[in-house]
Amino acid sequence: MECCRRATPGTLLLFLAFLLLSSRTARSEEDRDGLWDAWGPWSECSRTCGGGASYSLRRCLSSKSCEGRNIRYRTCSNVDCPPEAGDFRAQQCSAHNDVKHHGQFYEWLPVSNDPDNPCSLKCQAKGTTLVVELAPKVLDGTRCYTESLDMCISGLCQIVGCDHQLGSTVKEDNCGVCNGDGSTCRLVRGQYKSQLSATKLDDTVVAIPYGSRHIRLVLKGPDHLYLETKTLQGAKGENSLSSTGNFLVDNSSVDFQKFPDKEILRMAGPLTADFIVKIRNSGSADSTVQFIFYQPIIHRWRETDFFPCSATCGGGYQLTSAECYDLRSNRVVADQYCHYYPENIKPKPKLQECNLDPCPARWEATPWTACSSSCGGGIQSRAVSCVEEDIQGHVTSVEEWKCMYTPKMPIAQPCNIFDCPKWLAQEWSPVTVPSFFVH
Repeated sequence: MECCRRATPGTLLLFLAFLLLSSRTARSEEDRDGLWDAWGPWSECSRTCGGGASYSLRRCLSSKSCEGRNIRYRTCSNVDCPPEAGDFRAQQCSAHNDVKHHGQFYEWLPVSNDPDNPCSLKCQAKGTTLVVELAPKVLDGTRCYTESLDMCISGLCQIVGCDHQLGSTVKEDNCGVCNGDGSTCRLVRGQYKSQLSATKLDDTVVAIPYGSRHIRLVLKGPDHLYLETKTLQGAKGENSLSSTGNFLVDNSSVDFQKFPDKEILRMAGPLTADFIVKIRNSGSADSTVQFIFYQPIIHRWRETDFFPCSATCGGGYQLTSAECYDLRSNRVVADQYCHYYPENIKPKPKLQECNLDPCPARWEATPWTACSSSCGGGIQSRAVSCVEEDIQGHVTSVEEWKCMYTPKMPIAQPCNIFDCPKWLAQEWSPVTVPSFFVH
């Protein structure tokens, strides 16, 4: 019986060709990797805060061109800047304030969120409609858009995840939670229409609470927006928003654009105070304000830790509960506050067994017997035995050596050691003779 077949000439040729091709491919990959020098050290970060970029270079060792990149980037300084630092793009625009443009000095304000080229430095001359591209690209680490972590690197917008990694797909939800599901805030949108009045100077459009994000308001008409604020400490403030620009209002960045027929207000948030948006009536015509923002759910249910176990050994139970927590004051409040939000679902109590290890053997005693004497000292006794209890609560007697680590309770003790009562005879009293016997 034939156990194996002889390979045909065609099969051998195919096999040899496969080996040759594999060898060449392996060598070409090795040669390609060997054409590059090792990566160099990382450069200093382009920013000290707010998210910047750092780069590393490598050199081609071949006289021919090398395949691949000679530069790589990573994010750095991924900590929030202090509020007084201002907007990074605005800083780059203001750096041109002392440079003449067409023979004239201007105060330059940033133009953000350019859909066509977000990484060019476009600025607007304050108080005018003049918009100029002052540089073909912004500095590395500048945000492509005001409400995104994506950053400009070498003039190109690079995707940045909320884990601060380039190219990462991990994103913040609208509530600002990295890789969140959007359950910690609620979308608020609406429209307000002003009413002409000869006596009323202003109207309240909407109150936007502390911690809100992605705020956008558009006013169409002759009226004007202004802001009132109140911090958690009770401090109040006002801002009239008289000109286009980026402002810091109670440590919250406000981007305001003023046009002849409309006004646009944006705040990325999270807000560091309660904001009340109002409009000043011009009295000439009605105005409408459309608004949208994400409001945090300030009161949320919080599951407690497990309560102490019902038994120290031998098996017990413990439960969790839920408490209503105020995220602003960091304290527990009445449950009714959490019922205001239909998104809040109170977690059900959890039950688990605990302390399942068998209890150690112990001495167990019967009640004391009656005293052998009612007074004058007697003896009472009891039986003491070594027992074990299982997790079902069944108690059984075991050998006394299992209780050797705890002292044995006494099996007898004196009782009624007080003296017994007895009769005591005293001396006779003198005889008293009645008076009618004396003559």
